[in-house]
Amino acid sequence: MSTAKPKPADFPAEFPIKVMGRQDSELRAVTREIIERHAGPLPDDRIRVRTSGDGNFLALTYTIVATDRDQLDAIYQELTACKLVLMAL
Repeated sequence: MSTAKPKPADFPAEFPIKVMGRQDSELRAVTREIIERHAGPLPDDRIRVRTSGDGNFLALTYTIVATDRDQLDAIYQELTACKLVLMAL
């Protein structure tokens, strides 16, 4: 899977959004709500969850169908403004 950002001509495009935060938070519910607000409902098979080896952190990958660059920018702005999110890629 390529991590290159899609160009305008490449939309719509499948695009993975990675989010990391603490395991003991509401990270999963809050970030899913943010993503779905911009990209519509996501089935569970479009979300991958990984827990760190020590169990303290959670990594989530949401694979959306991105419609344009503005949509992606809005998602990343809202994710990075969220106090529960330590990193969004």
